Amino acid sequence: MLERGKNERGVIEMVDTESLVPPGHLLRQVDAAVDFEKLYKIVEPLYSEEEGRRSIDPVVLFKIVLLQHLDGNTSLRGTLRRAQTDVAYRWFLRYTLSEELPHFSTVSYNFRHRFTSETIEAVFRWILEEAGSAGALTPAAVFIDGTHIKASANLNKKIKQEVPAAAKRYQEELLAEVNADREAHGKKPLDAEDEPPKAGGKKQDNTSKKKQARRKKAAKKQKTVTVSTTDPECGMFHKGEHKRCFAYEAHTACDKNGYVLEAVVTPGNVHDSVAFDDVYDKLIQSFPEVETVVADAAYKTPHICKKVFRDGRVLSAAYKRPMTMKGGHPWWSYVYDEYYDCVICPEYHILSYRTTNRDGYREYRSDPEICAQCPSRHLCTRSKNCVKTVQRHIWKDYEELADDARYTPEYKDLYAKRKETIERVFADAKEKHAMRYTHYRGLAQVSNWVRLKFAAMNLKKLARWKTRKRFAPPSSTAYSYILSLINFVACLVMKPDRPFFDRLNPRSILLRGFFCRFVPSDP
Repeated sequence: MLERGKNERGVIEMVDTESLVPPGHLLRQVDAAVDFEKLYKIVEPLYSEEEGRRSIDPVVLFKIVLLQHLDGNTSLRGTLRRAQTDVAYRWFLRYTLSEELPHFSTVSYNFRHRFTSETIEAVFRWILEEAGSAGALTPAAVFIDGTHIKASANLNKKIKQEVPAAAKRYQEELLAEVNADREAHGKKPLDAEDEPPKAGGKKQDNTSKKKQARRKKAAKKQKTVTVSTTDPECGMFHKGEHKRCFAYEAHTACDKNGYVLEAVVTPGNVHDSVAFDDVYDKLIQSFPEVETVVADAAYKTPHICKKVFRDGRVLSAAYKRPMTMKGGHPWWSYVYDEYYDCVICPEYHILSYRTTNRDGYREYRSDPEICAQCPSRHLCTRSKNCVKTVQRHIWKDYEELADDARYTPEYKDLYAKRKETIERVFADAKEKHAMRYTHYRGLAQVSNWVRLKFAAMNLKKLARWKTRKRFAPPSSTAYSYILSLINFVACLVMKPDRPFFDRLNPRSILLRGFFCRFVPSDP
């Protein structure tokens, strides 16, 4: 029987928003997960108590931005357009069906000019504290990696620019250990590069002419980079098969459960190992209980290995292929003798110590008279003076500790979890929360945008975790304990002649209804 649709658009009904939102809706879970009243304490110093007109509720402003990141909406205008018709949005914001919502420009202005980076950091930390107090965080093992975010910059609008070359953060520490190593070998210490040469002489430097020329260029402390005229603070990103683009990079640390514990945003042309110090220092300051740092091969540098292991922690990193001569002897055929401090080549000749250069590498060189008559010289060196040089960093022992951890089952299993933790965080952020590219410009604005996005992801994960925990069977632990006890007694009764531990098989019990049938295990 044909029935036509009803035309009842102008009907007046007595309803409330509470009954229109389903009980299992995500926003209900988010609203019950944390107390949003705590946001007032965070933003209270940013408002005047006496002057000015009444402001829009700051909790509403933060909730609007959280809604944008939770649903992966790239536009703040689109979020507010949806809030006009979405009952769940209005319920979450505590607005009635007819109440006027804030204008998108008001929300944008507050996050650009009122809420500072410290405010965003406080909100990010507050959600982490809520997760920690609920027992959801497991910071004993952290996973660190970086992902690029396409910047709002045209690739064709660029210029070449000379910028100051950034010095290594650990340069003073490295130079001190280099000089100590040189003095132990009877060599003169090196002067700092920024110090003037001593009277009656020049800087002590025992390196090749090629490296000296490279160092003279670096001494100018200038390098040529590609700079965007649209967003000068982003950087040119090019890695592997990725297309060249202007981008930012979010260097992120998360725990086993996928909660983002720390995030530092840099231009896209900053290497992962360079940004590691900032991420690691902030992470350890907030979570000193970290025991293991899991990272990929990009972080396996002498400085990072030394920094982590000297702190009493373990670095679990991937295998890093040594950069040796193509088609030559494999790297492991040159054996370092720690007792005699020398290197033995594949033809069982000795490469003796010569110097320790400014980069922290000990140089071991062969005897040119022996190498000139060596049958495998073409596999060893192509130098005109028939000298083979092998370098070994003064912090190489820490790299070997990382290699040892790679073969340990515990840390090997941890590294295998990268695809389930940090890689999953990046995948969800880009596919579900619109972090593939950003509309913001400037490092400060992009940093705030990334931290708010990770805060929303942490809040969503915490809300779902609390919901699952709330509706989990309350007697599951007691039930498993009773099952184990019944199994223990049954095994003793059934097979008194078998070894004790052989009889403890949890699969030997089959409970059906109120009856128990004991199935003996295979011998």
